[in-house]
Amino acid sequence: MPVRVLIVDDSALVRRALTDGLSADPGIEVVGTAIDPYVARDKILQLHPDVLTLDIEMPRMDGLTFLKVLMKHHPMPIIVMSSLTTAGSAIALEALQAGAVDVVAKPGSAYAAAEEIGKLAEKIKAVARARVRAAPASSPAAAATATAAAVGAPVSAVSVTKPPPLIRGGRRYAARALILIGASTGGTEAIKAVLTALPADLPGILIVQHIPAQFSLAFANRLNELCRLEVREAKNGDVVAPGLALVAPGGFHIIPRWVGSHYVLTTNTGPPVHHQRPAVDVLFDSAARAGAGPYALAVLLTGMGADGAAGMLTLRQAGATTFAQNEESCVVFGMPKEAIQLGAAQRVLPLEHIASGIDRFASSIAVLRA
Repeated sequence: MPVRVLIVDDSALVRRALTDGLSADPGIEVVGTAIDPYVARDKILQLHPDVLTLDIEMPRMDGLTFLKVLMKHHPMPIIVMSSLTTAGSAIALEALQAGAVDVVAKPGSAYAAAEEIGKLAEKIKAVARARVRAAPASSPAAAATATAAAVGAPVSAVSVTKPPPLIRGGRRYAARALILIGASTGGTEAIKAVLTALPADLPGILIVQHIPAQFSLAFANRLNELCRLEVREAKNGDVVAPGLALVAPGGFHIIPRWVGSHYVLTTNTGPPVHHQRPAVDVLFDSAARAGAGPYALAVLLTGMGADGAAGMLTLRQAGATTFAQNEESCVVFGMPKEAIQLGAAQRVLPLEHIASGIDRFASSIAVLRA
């Protein structure tokens, strides 16, 4: 049966473009549209959609408020559409924290919506079977921290500060030691769950999360305020260092290269891989070519599609340790499933055990002090 979709957007042009474009996919049935959350509430009860596309900026009630109410009383897969502004990026991250399964850039015109319709249709079909959970309530201070981090406010502006480093005896590593993490749908919250549970004395970490351009900076800033590790959006020429996690910028592949005595990152706008840029396979393959194999840990978290599976197999064959998230804890069991079926994943772990697995890996490769 086709996936039943309800489109919630205050723009008549966007509603029409999404309706026409999505209806062209035989796997999707647009059962209705709504101009605001009040109309959407009634249509959800009347039409029983499988998936909601939700604009954030709407009259009468904003989309974020509606999302929080809906996830509390009627949880369902919701794809949020947000502007690419700094404020829009912060709100999009809050929406993901509140239970939205994915976020896409809000089209600036009907034509822009048509250009992205294929990607949106694939997301809708993937998240129709997503495991949705009402997000746990966060304290006002924690919410303020997340928002301030996303928009670049100083730490002093909020009452919650970055956790102090948790050092396990100040572990040291061979220069080629590297931790690689890839994720897609549901990945922003999964990555947050993993990184916030990690100590600071780890090898350098490189992260690819399928995320629209502009949102990656807000995501990295948010993680930096919540984690013991330093977290930054990656830039061309960055040196990978212990205690530092670098998030691929939206719209750019990241490639670690071995230069002399350390890894240096190159960012580029090469062709998308698996329709993604950044792509996990690009990161994993380039890490293998850089000689990271025996010193690397590769982790695949929740996400749709197959990105990362082939690259993880390449790394495993080069001697890397490899983890995949298990089906029960994934929002969408796509990328990890492909890696498992390919024989690329050495261990299959629930999300809550991945941080401890990373920590044990770090201890296993740590260099003893003289």
